[in-house]
Amino acid sequence: MEDKRILVTFAVPEELVDIKWSGVECFYLRTGIGKMKSTFHLSQAIDGFQPDLVLNIGTAGSIQHKEGDVFYCTQFVDRDLEKVKHLGLSYRVDMTVPLLEKQFAQTWYNEGTCNTGYCFVTDDTQLEGDVIDMEAFAQAWVCEQKGIPFVSIKYITDVVGKNSVKVWKEKLTEAKAGLNKYIHETLGGVK
Repeated sequence: MEDKRILVTFAVPEELVDIKWSGVECFYLRTGIGKMKSTFHLSQAIDGFQPDLVLNIGTAGSIQHKEGDVFYCTQFVDRDLEKVKHLGLSYRVDMTVPLLEKQFAQTWYNEGTCNTGYCFVTDDTQLEGDVIDMEAFAQAWVCEQKGIPFVSIKYITDVVGKNSVKVWKEKLTEAKAGLNKYIHETLGGVK
């Protein structure tokens, strides 16, 4: 049986977690922060690597959950496009079926929705989703267009309206440890 090829994406070096699963070949891609950079770098990497799955790992904020919670996201909302949904623009990507068809993320826990936008959210506002980031929707959209399953694992570093960008920077080491624990101890493999 041929190894599964997983493209692991992350925005900043502090989010990188070394993944060691038997029967899996991983390629790591630093996308940078933001939807445009993420889309560009991911599109190029997919064409070169031809992955079976794109796994995004990183940090996020939240409105309703607490610091240290970890979610794996299969549904993605673009909060920038959501503002103009009345124009008929699609602002959601759901990866539930592609992940199920390829038998990825079947035993993972804390499934959530990721809300993506251009700016760092600092106001306690009403947003759809469990976690808030700046890249995942763009990556999910690229994967949807290319027919590749996508999933994102997000560690909550900050609670919107209660702490700041400074807290995010201070929490990166803790986030890396939390992501590592979730991936290696809880998942126990690719499935």
